[in-house]
Amino acid sequence: MVDLKRRGRTISLVPTMGYLHEGHLSLIRLAKQYADFVVVSIFVNPLQFGPTEDLDAYPRDLERDRELCGSEGVDAVFYPSVKEMFPPGRTVFVEEEVISRRLEGECRPGHFMGVLTVVAKLLNIIQPDSAVFGKKDVQQLALIAKMVADLNIPVEIVAGDTVREPDGLAMSSRNRYLSEDEREEALCLRRSLLEAERLFAGGERDATVINEAMKAVIEQVPGARTDYAAVIDPSDWSPCENASCGDIVAAAIRIGKTRLIDNIVLGD
Repeated sequence: MVDLKRRGRTISLVPTMGYLHEGHLSLIRLAKQYADFVVVSIFVNPLQFGPTEDLDAYPRDLERDRELCGSEGVDAVFYPSVKEMFPPGRTVFVEEEVISRRLEGECRPGHFMGVLTVVAKLLNIIQPDSAVFGKKDVQQLALIAKMVADLNIPVEIVAGDTVREPDGLAMSSRNRYLSEDEREEALCLRRSLLEAERLFAGGERDATVINEAMKAVIEQVPGARTDYAAVIDPSDWSPCENASCGDIVAAAIRIGKTRLIDNIVLGD
């Protein structure tokens, strides 16, 4: 990578945990607009999984991922082992103390420490000029941008739009866990966000009213459980009292053993 930079070529990194889908491929295409040389990293990061989460079951198919990267014109695929990324004796981690404590951070303690630590390592290893992340994981995106700004890491963070299935479900590697019936039930997540959008467009500004309406949509599905559904101030990820344009509506639900997240921006 150093040699590429010496020759004046720009590098863009697309960090992934593999099992690529159209959402990832859209990020690769976006990365190609920002750089001469595109690197895709594939690493299922154990630090961001809790003790009861799906690390062992998380889908993996390296050969398929490499073929997809090749079809998209990716210049290099970086797929390190856990031992290479986290050798024995590690004692240094990256942690944020405000945004990471809310929503996903509250539901998944330690998750964002794992995310920020691995992203910092990837940025140091690859040294890209830009790095591309999806808006579906919008809290993660906010934290990575905060880390880069606070630690003066010389990289541009690029945000790619959420890619959805024809019925509106956000693409995710975890969607494959859903049975046919659960797949139908999972659509309540998208419907809850659209209900928030409808209420806001109709003039509703009381965030509590919007939050409760979202939960009501989710609770109409017997198999769905709400982790959170909230209007959030994007400056610090605190809950809003009054909704306004630019606020984020974020929700997380559980369908069977599968946990799904999604979001929209009000007035977008």
